[in-house]
Amino acid sequence: MTKTTASAPVLSPRALNRATLDRQLLLRRSGLSAKAAVGHLLGLQAQNVKPPYYALAARLDGFAPEELSELMADREVVRIVTMRSTIHTHTAEDCLTLRPLVQPARDRELINFRKGLQGVDLDRLAVRARELVEAEPRTMKQLREALLTEWPDADPQALAIAARCKLPLVQVTPRGLWGRSGQVALTTAQHWLGRPTEPNPTELSPTEPNPTEPTPPGPTPDATVLRYLAAFGPASVKDMQTWAGLTRLRDAFERLRPRLRIFRDENGVELFDLPDASRPAEDTPAPPRFLPEFDNLLLSHADRTRVVPKEYWGRSWQGNQAYCTLLVDGFLAGVWKLTGDTLVVEPFDRLTKAQQTDVTAEGQRMLATLHPGTPYDIRFGTVVGR
Repeated sequence: MTKTTASAPVLSPRALNRATLDRQLLLRRSGLSAKAAVGHLLGLQAQNVKPPYYALAARLDGFAPEELSELMADREVVRIVTMRSTIHTHTAEDCLTLRPLVQPARDRELINFRKGLQGVDLDRLAVRARELVEAEPRTMKQLREALLTEWPDADPQALAIAARCKLPLVQVTPRGLWGRSGQVALTTAQHWLGRPTEPNPTELSPTEPNPTEPTPPGPTPDATVLRYLAAFGPASVKDMQTWAGLTRLRDAFERLRPRLRIFRDENGVELFDLPDASRPAEDTPAPPRFLPEFDNLLLSHADRTRVVPKEYWGRSWQGNQAYCTLLVDGFLAGVWKLTGDTLVVEPFDRLTKAQQTDVTAEGQRMLATLHPGTPYDIRFGTVVGR
């Protein structure tokens, strides 16, 4: 611990909780538009179609699912693999800048498939895959089959994943639209949006840039650090690296240090924050919130105790199956599901009558927002055991 860090103010888990909830638009609902909220939050986890809609319903005042659906239909937001090699819903602008920022992680991902890609020229594969998906959107199966004709000895799955890693492939509509169905079909972000992505930032390049060549313009991690802190701060370097699925972000934080406030958590870990950012008092009320599976609130810090109590670690998923989660007093307190015409809430511990009343009211609000006119019962299930 440096002398500067040792003298920095300490933020308790509850203080970090309230600050993060405020940045995440979860202390009180925001009047932001759906597009502005997606941008502020640096995207929404979207492994499945519905989670972005539930995420915004928990955060925005007056949100209607058709608002996000129309943005997607108009190509103002898109679904694309970015942070942590997972699908996110991003604004078109962030799609074109954040994807190049995390490209080094996508390149490293290919190491896991090198056995199935022996003899494959990855640059050539990227060119061929671009030709295919820009001629017409392709499913992963169609892409595998087409690439296999050129590299018959390669692993088909590895070929398709290599294309996804090398190219910024977006899922075209109707996939992702509210109340619509559609299989995953892919084309490039440039083709879908009609404009180019930004070049890769040299600061995060896996190799050192050639000093004899001019530095290409493009996004730098510095601007993204500031946006990350605005949405997830106060946070450590490791926190942001966890969110992005990247390494080597320390230099960006050090460049920004003179512009940031420094804190530390109760374990002495250095935390950075924007100087004018809101840090509400620990006793600020935090209403219940119903969140979708894999919400970024629970995934975007190396130390998740600001939202997930240690005794509940690992209780929001089982194997590869993640549950929709419930916040009570700002912290993970249970899981929920819609089963037929019933919203089933399964807390991890006993809720007081007042808490049950508040959770019921929040559940009714969520259902009225996303499923208006459809009658649902709300039932509290048995407390979920370890």
